[in-house]
Amino acid sequence: MTETVQIEESDSWLEAFEALEHAEKDSPTWLIPFRKAGLAQYAKTGLPTLRDEDWRFTNIDPIRKTAFRPTFAPDILEAAMLDGIPYPFKTGNAARLVFLDGHFQRELSDMSKLPQNVTCISMRDAVAREELRLDQHLGQYTYHHDNPFAALNAAFFQDGFYLNIPKNLQLETPLHIIHLSSGNDAQASFARFFIRAGEFSKCTILESHHALSEGIYLNAPTTEFVVENEANIEHIKIQDESKQAFHLASVYAQVGRAAQFHSHYLNMGGRISRNNIRTKLNGEGLECVLNGLYLADGEQLSDNHMIVDHSKPHCDSHEYFNGILDDKARGVFHGRILVQQIAQKTDAKQTNKNLLLSNDATADTKPQLEIYADDVKCTHGATIGQLDDEAIYYLRTRGVPKAVAQQMLVHAFAGEIIDRIHHDLIREELDEMVWTRLEKFAHFQNVTTT
Repeated sequence: MTETVQIEESDSWLEAFEALEHAEKDSPTWLIPFRKAGLAQYAKTGLPTLRDEDWRFTNIDPIRKTAFRPTFAPDILEAAMLDGIPYPFKTGNAARLVFLDGHFQRELSDMSKLPQNVTCISMRDAVAREELRLDQHLGQYTYHHDNPFAALNAAFFQDGFYLNIPKNLQLETPLHIIHLSSGNDAQASFARFFIRAGEFSKCTILESHHALSEGIYLNAPTTEFVVENEANIEHIKIQDESKQAFHLASVYAQVGRAAQFHSHYLNMGGRISRNNIRTKLNGEGLECVLNGLYLADGEQLSDNHMIVDHSKPHCDSHEYFNGILDDKARGVFHGRILVQQIAQKTDAKQTNKNLLLSNDATADTKPQLEIYADDVKCTHGATIGQLDDEAIYYLRTRGVPKAVAQQMLVHAFAGEIIDRIHHDLIREELDEMVWTRLEKFAHFQNVTTT
């Protein structure tokens, strides 16, 4: 019996899915129902509106009104185009994976610096390798029912990468994933990333998204992390899309006993951007840290939505997100800490702070605690404001000009997040990126105070 999916005729995704089925007719048999399930879930929920509680601060009507089309035939990226990336990272001997519009660029990637026992291959190759048994792992850690963009990714992904770090391997070489968007003709990219860190392993993963033009496009990647017992992952994600782009990313992490998962987010580009982050803390004695810095000006909207699910006792989680907003930009933070009844001795902290550089900038913040255990230590807090007059006065009494004092305080506010990154070279490079981005803010030279 053939499964059918009911979507309104006006929805261009159905037509695109039919084209994908034709283009990917030689896909493994398990992948067909996987994709159809994603499309069916999207058909059930559709794109969210302001009536949806989880989206009430984020109006995605511009996405709804644009007929995006997935890219089926990947273009070939020339090496010279990499020179145009605004911020080439100084990660020394980092391994490199390059993607264009969601498709792997083999010729521009360099995995030679990775040990031979590390499996790092394109997702297109991974789904074809039966021994990897992706049919039993892909999508097992995602939640499509409340995330239509993750559902669309399940339906339309064609490429991405699969990374498996074996037990006990301490990777000294960072892995840099560079995702470039051509920005042509309202294209939609749905890259899929799957990362497993074996027991006692360690790695640093840098993920950066850049635009090659100022066009309108949609980038909706999904990343699944499986962090096994006593593994250690530091993940840094930079979003530097076109000012006309839409970036809707989904990140899911399953974290094991005594593991460490640190994930950092720097959002600078995009007309509308959102990180949907969901972590399940599935072993005792682990640590999960989520940090974020969002910089927005003009009429940008930057949204961070996360759920941290404490499902085992004796776990620590910490979320620190800062926003710097100028002009008519809007920042959104919605964080939820869920502590299951079994998760006694939980230690969870959640903080969101927003710095408004103009009177027209806005921030909406909603930190939440949902606790079913009675022996826990959980705190949350949120602030929205402008620069502290007393701090400016203190600096001025020591001979610092007012404009310089303001810039120092804004930079220090950003540094509260950047300084939490462990990898020295990446942290230094991101600090430069943040300063360069702030210099483009209209009110950075003359910050409003109250």
